[in-house]
Amino acid sequence: MAERRPRNLLELRPVAAVASSRFYPVVLQWMVATVFALILWQLLLGPEKAHDNLGTALTWVIWWPLLPLVFLLFGRFWCAVCPFGWLSDQVQRLVGVKRRTPRWLKSYGIWIIDACFLLITWADYVFGIVDSPWGSGVLLLLMITAVVASGAFFERRTFCRYLCFLGGLAGNYSRAGILALRADESICANCKSRAACFNGTPTSAPCPLFEFPRTMDSSANCNLCAACIKGCPNGAITLELRPPTKELWFIRKPKLAESFLAMAIMGIVLIQNLTMLELWANLTAWVEATSGVSSDALVFTVAFALAVVLPVALLWLAAAVSSRLAPGTLSQHFASFGYALIALDVTAHLAHNLFHLLAEGKAVIYTTTALLGGQETTASAALVGTGTIQILQWGLILLGGLGSLYTAYRIAQARTKASERLWPLLAPSATLIVTFTLLNLWLFTLPMPHRM
Repeated sequence: MAERRPRNLLELRPVAAVASSRFYPVVLQWMVATVFALILWQLLLGPEKAHDNLGTALTWVIWWPLLPLVFLLFGRFWCAVCPFGWLSDQVQRLVGVKRRTPRWLKSYGIWIIDACFLLITWADYVFGIVDSPWGSGVLLLLMITAVVASGAFFERRTFCRYLCFLGGLAGNYSRAGILALRADESICANCKSRAACFNGTPTSAPCPLFEFPRTMDSSANCNLCAACIKGCPNGAITLELRPPTKELWFIRKPKLAESFLAMAIMGIVLIQNLTMLELWANLTAWVEATSGVSSDALVFTVAFALAVVLPVALLWLAAAVSSRLAPGTLSQHFASFGYALIALDVTAHLAHNLFHLLAEGKAVIYTTTALLGGQETTASAALVGTGTIQILQWGLILLGGLGSLYTAYRIAQARTKASERLWPLLAPSATLIVTFTLLNLWLFTLPMPHRM
């Protein structure tokens, strides 16, 4: 029996009306751009202490903690309303020469994204970007410069697709999301519009992220901007709900760089948790006592490198074992099973950010009140108690671990037709997933200090 296809959400009138409206996503882009301007003003010219700065509170207490949840629920929707993407569009309209994206950037852009993500995460701790409004503002200015340069020279949203570190994170997490925009191939087979969904029309924009709906099998580079919905003359575009992580079960062309990023994110979340614990202070004190190295930046750099390399090495080891038990090379198994960790990545990231959102959420109210001339307060910024936060964190980690285990099971199932080989093939990756799940659970049992 054929699998029953989920309902097309575009058959619902309110959804179709929003998607086909010329005001979507323009109105949301202007609203977000306005808030972004406020944030940038506060970061660069507002209070010097993060505790008193509205820009810091909006960025690192609200936006950053909620972002993984947005990716999980709505895919790369944030990229449709992101002020950087909007800025790139404006630059292109004014001065853009719209050159084609270089072939080398298409081939190696994901590695550039991986490197930028690691560099920014490292710089956050070493230079205190999150704890410094000025540091956060400078980071945004550097990104604005890159966006303007890309928009001036290259077509569409080259920066968002091939250079933005946040876009790389969004692409990985969106694969585990519950929304999927696709095209009905039976309708597309008779299309005479010369790929209006990709190239655009006089009244609709081309796909900003260079995706062709007819051949698209991933949500990694779809930002739900609805340009293809407006451009398609045949109503071939569908928007469907799907089980979380389903896309990860059937990756046609797994990529080493994307699996590497999944493992690197796992290491980054672990090291970020570790540096917020008393355990980290004890560790740096021990290093200084035994080696004489007193530079916290140096110790962190070494620990950060190990935190990134170790998960990658462990997956490589698991892939080496798997490659002996089923067809395929070591690199193919590494690329395939790396996607299974994305579910745990998302929930571990959410669990870490949940602490900042729920333990520091009132900081937005306090900093807004102070900006409007109200009295400053030293009251707790927590929305709920520590115990409640920990329970929610453990629940997220357990859900992510189960999601990753099931994803690994489906990947193993797809890679071998012999049922007797399934469990030996699955065991190395499953062991890795259980190990990281337990490690995250342990770290979230330890108390963390507040930033705001």
